Amino acid sequence: MPNAPAAPPLIDISVAAPAYNEAENIAAAVTEWRQYLERHPAIGAWEIVVCDDGSGDATGKILEELREDCPGLVIVTFGRNRGAGAAIAAAIARTRMDWVVLLDSDGQFPIANLDRFIGRIQAGAGLAFSGARIRKADSLPYRWGSAASGAVSNLLQRTHYRDFNSIFKVVYGPLFRALPLESAGMNCSTEITARVSELGHAWVELPIEHRARGGGRRGWRFWRGARDRALFVGYLGLRHWLLRRGVLRVPVLDEEVR
Repeated sequence: MPNAPAAPPLIDISVAAPAYNEAENIAAAVTEWRQYLERHPAIGAWEIVVCDDGSGDATGKILEELREDCPGLVIVTFGRNRGAGAAIAAAIARTRMDWVVLLDSDGQFPIANLDRFIGRIQAGAGLAFSGARIRKADSLPYRWGSAASGAVSNLLQRTHYRDFNSIFKVVYGPLFRALPLESAGMNCSTEITARVSELGHAWVELPIEHRARGGGRRGWRFWRGARDRALFVGYLGLRHWLLRRGVLRVPVLDEEVR
């Protein structure tokens, strides 16, 4: 009898997420992530790394309570609020698994979106995958702002991504941990898209579900955030232009990362 085809290898996954004043959402988010990771037949080892970005509410206390029953939960704590970019970078830096899933703690990105990605990862379809929100659950001003900054980013970066600013990323761990991230605020997802592209890796975009925020309030103000996003997109565009002209050099990564 012919041998049965070998089963695809299990994937070892880290979830990385920032959290700032997410007391209303963090328990439900971590529980959802844990249950998915424990039950999925294609996932082997896993961990959840959450950076508490100097929260002033009960976020830190809730995380500590969750860790008592979840040894796979790793908590990074900032003594003061340093911004989403710093929290995302710190969470990514503490991950250890082969693949890293970047999520937010407000419940807008269901981890079940990973179902669309796992087969592509097992097939070796790429090192960087991004979720494209088909129907964004944000308010109209936020949707317009994201669409505008994404269009400008694509123009300046010479790319054609549907959702340049999506935070839902699944990236090969060594590559993700090697990215030199600089953004301090809510622009980290935009920077990640640009940085991976700078290194010569094309993003594989897949459609994902996007839900309304679970509770609480956003951690940034719209007009200030829009101003900072415009400035940062301009900075990334200038950086890309300087790289193409050889004024800046592309970082050289270890062979493992490439």
